[in-house]
Amino acid sequence: MFSHVFVGSNDLAKSKTFYDACFGAIGGKPGVLDGKGRLVYSHNGGMFMACKPIDGAPATPANGGTIGFAIPEPAQIDAWHAAGVAAGGATCEDPPGVRTGPLGALYLAYLRDPDGNKLCGLYVMPK
Repeated sequence: MFSHVFVGSNDLAKSKTFYDACFGAIGGKPGVLDGKGRLVYSHNGGMFMACKPIDGAPATPANGGTIGFAIPEPAQIDAWHAAGVAAGGATCEDPPGVRTGPLGALYLAYLRDPDGNKLCGLYVMPK
């Protein structure tokens, strides 16, 4: 259903440091700036991008919004989370770990990027 996710950034250098670390921890390549000043990542068939808002207003995070990344195992989620915190992100919600709900057991970790966007690493635990 989704082709890409785009977030606003007030500082593309900080965003690049953060997302290069997070995506690198799960096997992704560093982002590249395209001709329009957009930071672009492509990994496992998905695209993630960040740029300064086109309208010139400051970038702000979505209140209640979360961007989830499917990650193939809990150890990679832990590495993703640790890399994000080390690269200027902030942990949020509960510590990384298993949560059980109507969809069964999920291994989750949450981060805020340097602009405040909320991110989630997710692995569906085997039944």
